[in-house]
Formats: sequence, structure tokens, C-alpha cells
Amino acid sequence: MKKNMGSTDKGIRVLIAVAIALLYYYNIISGTLGIVLMVLAIIFLITSLINFCPLYTLFGINTCKTKK
Repeated sequence: MKKNMGSTDKGIRVLIAVAIALLYYYNIISGTLGIVLMVLAIIFLITSLINFCPLYTLFGINTCKTKK
């Protein structure tokens, strides 16, 4: 897997995941919507940790800065 995520993209994904987790924890979101959003938050965290997003590969997006 080649890295395709930059640090700004990773930071945004982590912030969104934390926000979703807090909303779920404080029962602001619940039920099916809460579960779906928590799965999305987990996916965001995993892709941030491994610096790779499979959807970016499909669409040809690369936010990772390359060293010249």
C-alpha cells in the first residue's frame, strides 16, 4: 500500500471521528444512525493510522506530499 493521505487530511478525519464518538457517547445520536456513524468513524481512524484510503485510489486522489 502506497501512502495517499496527507497530514491535513488525516487530522480532519481524526477530528470527525472524535466528534462522532462524542455525539454517540452523549446520546445525541443513537439507534441505526449512531451505529452507522460509529462504523464510519472507525473507518476514518483506521485509514488515518495507515495513511491509506482505498477510495482515493479508485478516484486517483493523492493528498500526500511527495519529496523531490
